[in-house]
This record gives sequence, structure tokens and C-alpha cells, in this order.
Amino acid sequence: MQRFDDKMVLVTGAGSGIGKACAERLAAEGANIFAVDINQSALDALVTVLNEQGGRAVACCADVSRQDQVNAAVATCIEAFGRIDVVVNMAGILKFEFIEQLDEQDWQRIIDVNLTGTFFLCKAVLPHLVASRGNIVNAASTSALAGVPWASAYSASKGGVLSMTRSIAVEYAKRGVRANCVCPGEIHTPMIDALSFPDGADFSIIPRISSLTGMQGPEVVAGVVAMLASDDGRHITGEHVRVDGGTLS
Repeated sequence: MQRFDDKMVLVTGAGSGIGKACAERLAAEGANIFAVDINQSALDALVTVLNEQGGRAVACCADVSRQDQVNAAVATCIEAFGRIDVVVNMAGILKFEFIEQLDEQDWQRIIDVNLTGTFFLCKAVLPHLVASRGNIVNAASTSALAGVPWASAYSASKGGVLSMTRSIAVEYAKRGVRANCVCPGEIHTPMIDALSFPDGADFSIIPRISSLTGMQGPEVVAGVVAMLASDDGRHITGEHVRVDGGTLS
């Protein structure tokens, strides 16, 4: 399938995990990619591969929690490509901790990256998406839909992303812009590899956040993102799609 021929896609969190898988999948379907991440070396590696495969990709190192950096990234994207058709917001961080032991700095950093960063980017790109009649796919989570132990800040951030996405979908529907979320669960990414459980965690409740089909790679989420962002998803807006192997079924 070449559902993204001549389309310009901006992907955050593109250096690894689901963001990288989305950039690779959409590029394989013909998209030009503007890849944003805080890790310059990871971005350079991704962009090199995409360009060697015959695509057109540009890297931009930026912290999505900084509005000035987000605005500069979007301006650079427009300068390089002239338009934005799709935005895939996948930048995110996660920490497991008991809520009474979670310090303010960790809470704020998770909210800043996951929720405020998504807001900053949506705000900056929406005028361009109105012009292109484009769409947004944001990263929510199964934690936005059900209680996840030790993840109060992450859950709050992803619940906010889901609610904000629905508001954008309603506000911009008559202006030709769609907005949707994916809600991944038990996806193998570097973020999960780096995760640790707090001392004293009750592991008997782990099945609550486990899929029925086993952990999967980020490419399974990228496939759903591609559908939502393509013309195949043209009648879908304000929706969330669980990609969780039946965790919440």
C-alpha cells in the first residue's frame, strides 16, 4: 500500500519505540517524514535509513515539553516541506512509583512531556492541518481507560491526551481536521525495558495490565496509526483504538 504518497508526516518520539515504528511504516507507504526526538543520534540513524531506502526524511532534535522548541520544529518542517498532512504524537515517558512516594518533579516532568508536549504540538500544527485538511494521531494508553497501579502521573497524562484529542476532533471537524488516539498496552519498547517496579509492589495485580496474547512489538501500533492517519480512516474522528491484546476486554 502507498496510502501516503506525497504526504508530509511529522512524528514525535521518532527515535525509538512506537514513534520510530510509525515513522518507518508511514515512510514505507510513501510519506515524507519530519522526525522529532530528544535523542539526536537516534534521529540521525533513523533518517539515514529512511533516506537510503529512497524516502525523504529530515531529523529535528527537540524537547516537546518546551513550547519554543516545538514552535521552532514546526517552522523548520514547513520550511523544509511546505506543508503538514499528518501529525503523529508519540513522544512520552513513564515511571512506576507509589503515588505517596512520587515526587513533584517526576509528576511534573511526565505531565510536561506526555500531555503538555502533545498540546504544544497540536496547537502549533493545527493551522497547517486546516490548510491541508489533515489529521492527528495522538498516543494515549490503556492507562487512560482503566486503573494502572504505580502509574498515577502517566495515567493522568494519558487521560488528558485522550480528552484533549476528543475536544480537538469536535472543535475542528467542520474545518476538515480529524483527531484520534491509539491506546497501546503491553508493547515492547525501550521505555518498557527501562521500567522498574517500586519496592514493595504487589505483583499479584500484574495480570491487570497484561495482554491475553503476549507482549508485541511497536509495529502493531504503527499499523493502526497508519490506518487512522490514511484515507481509510476518513470517517473516524474523536476515537480511541485499543492495541492491547485484550487487556481491557
